[in-house]
Amino acid sequence: MASDDVYMRLALEQAQQAWDLGEVPVGAVVVRDGEVIAVGCNQPIGSHDPTAHAEIVALRAAAEKLGNYRLPGCELYVTLEPCVMCSGAMMHARLARVVYGAADPKTGACGSVVNLFGQERLNHHTGVTGGVLADACGAMLKGFFAARRAAARSAKDATQL
Repeated sequence: MASDDVYMRLALEQAQQAWDLGEVPVGAVVVRDGEVIAVGCNQPIGSHDPTAHAEIVALRAAAEKLGNYRLPGCELYVTLEPCVMCSGAMMHARLARVVYGAADPKTGACGSVVNLFGQERLNHHTGVTGGVLADACGAMLKGFFAARRAAARSAKDATQL
């Protein structure tokens, strides 16, 4: 969908904010009826909070705005395939749909490692669309980690002088 690209670009803007903060660049946007109601970027390092993934930050903001921890009719856009923690929170929030960009072959819970959303025994079923602007989302993550490795090499080289 064309609108998926629009919202994923907004999630990429949030991912850039995370990068600027020194966090892994993942961004999320919650949309209801075509309106952005909340955004979030990764913040676990700066906030000393292992749950402060972009998706959780956005879900908390959306729940606060709507005055309800359940978010029926809402869609969440995120630049990286959600992990188990975030996927569980999304199901508890009763999201209508989750849209992600890049797959995560190490911790992805939408099919890359496990598929929580495909578990028929769970009480809520959220639609999932993956691969939206996957190249751009993946490139941001690759660029971030390449820059971190380069900085670590430079620091190591400087200490060896």
